[in-house]
Amino acid sequence: AGSAMVARALWALLAALRAGWCLLPQSGYLHPDEFFQAPEVMAGDILNLQVFYPWEFLSSSPCRTVVFPLMTSGVTYWVIKSLQQLDMCSSCINSYTLLVSPRLLFTIFSFILDYSVYRLAPFWGADPWKALVLLAGSYVTLVFYTRTFTNTLEGLLFALLMVLVSSRKSSGSSAEPTSSSLIGVITTAGFFNRPTFLAFALMPLLYWAGLIVDSQKSIKTLINHFLKFILCACFTAFVFITADTFYFTSVSLENFYSTNKSNLIDVIAQLHEKMVVTPFNFLSYNLNPHNLALHGNHPRVTHFTVNGVMLFGILHILAVGAGFKMLKKYIHQLMLVRWCYHGLPGLLVHSEGSPTLLLFYFVPLAFLSLFSHQEPRFLIPLILPLVLFSASLNRAVKWKLLIVLFNLLGALLFGCLHQGGLIPCLFHLEQLIHSPASSSHPRHYTLLFAHTYMPPRSLLHVKKTDMHVEVIDMAGAGEETLCQTAEQRVSNFICSDCHIFIIIPGTVRATITKCGVSVKNETLIFPHLSMEDPPQIPVLSSRNWRSQLGLYILELNRDH
Repeated sequence: AGSAMVARALWALLAALRAGWCLLPQSGYLHPDEFFQAPEVMAGDILNLQVFYPWEFLSSSPCRTVVFPLMTSGVTYWVIKSLQQLDMCSSCINSYTLLVSPRLLFTIFSFILDYSVYRLAPFWGADPWKALVLLAGSYVTLVFYTRTFTNTLEGLLFALLMVLVSSRKSSGSSAEPTSSSLIGVITTAGFFNRPTFLAFALMPLLYWAGLIVDSQKSIKTLINHFLKFILCACFTAFVFITADTFYFTSVSLENFYSTNKSNLIDVIAQLHEKMVVTPFNFLSYNLNPHNLALHGNHPRVTHFTVNGVMLFGILHILAVGAGFKMLKKYIHQLMLVRWCYHGLPGLLVHSEGSPTLLLFYFVPLAFLSLFSHQEPRFLIPLILPLVLFSASLNRAVKWKLLIVLFNLLGALLFGCLHQGGLIPCLFHLEQLIHSPASSSHPRHYTLLFAHTYMPPRSLLHVKKTDMHVEVIDMAGAGEETLCQTAEQRVSNFICSDCHIFIIIPGTVRATITKCGVSVKNETLIFPHLSMEDPPQIPVLSSRNWRSQLGLYILELNRDH
């Protein structure tokens, strides 16, 4: 009882940390997709801000559904826009609310994971509160599940699917599956969010199908379950396709409802002709090796050997060890006993312990490993089966000190340091652009970002109609290109109130000195760690270490 109380208090503390750190906010910038797959697009559509639309959301190449961005970032932006229009707050829309409001909604949604663990732990033989502490203490939950990634939604839908397929009566026996409709809806919604969801859904769906076959004696009831699943899946797909078609084509809702019956058939035909099925476009693009190469090729074992360890640490290693033991035992049974006398071993329906959880973990990992582009965030949905496996039989207890140190390091690295100066830099620039001095005397700002991740323009809070701010993303441009651009901008000053800023990591700050341009003012944002331009270890031990772990905002001198 004492240890249970400690576990509950620890979980409550970690849950408060998750919410509080979101509001602080977290400064780490994990990947451009956390902005450019939802908030940036919705800020342009709903708040009419200057943004950068990624190619996936262009009508010429629609590869992402608009439904989930509208339901998440879209809803939060609509709320703050309405509050401002109703004069309930005069400055509801600013860089802080634009960043935090969608993240806060995702943080609230992240507790679906906690609910799922609490529901599933007894079913899979784990202590609920110990499993919850393991989940809430993971830096993956604290950092990745509070960000606006499609992978985050994928993980939440995977958790709900596992809850639905893992039903049990109070007596302890398996219950008759009754959630066929919901399972169909979630599977289809997950597919439209990210087609890779099918890799995660495969084992839960097989487990569910096995339970149905095992518990049903009537063929009619069996067919009824699968019909419900298929009909609800088709209806959900219809909703997504309709919404995406309206969004990505020129057919508007007003035109649709204002047409008379004679023209309605033409409009429906037009919709059918322009029908947008984003998952198929996504798969068509990603199944082309040349397209994947543009985003980076990795060895097929990267998920297994690197990304799993990077995200989950010792828990992944323990699962790998247990997986090899299970495989060895399974092969032994095949060869010596089951093959000759009892048929194939039942790993799914009749085994509700570790073997099935390991399959829930390793089967999606294996499917994702078939693609050459492998990023750590692709694996974050796997935290659920991994936590349940690690909490059962107290596997993780002896490693608790290592687990704590690993997650502290991960939270510091990805929640604070990684590209950690870029968001505070945009906050600073937004205040500068909208300062009283700038409002009374309009100024033109040119912002050159070099050797940073893509800056989300929406955080500058500049309307599409305002032409006084120009953002140039130089990405990882070489010294010659960077210097040439800077010199051209300085020499082309056309007004007395024109300002040019270069935003660059401290590790490549010396490049600007060689460019032949002088710096009028400089601001150092700390901390900022660029893994593309990492600091040298000897320099970190010198007096110059702070600048090596910082991001510079350099205002160029126009009189040079």
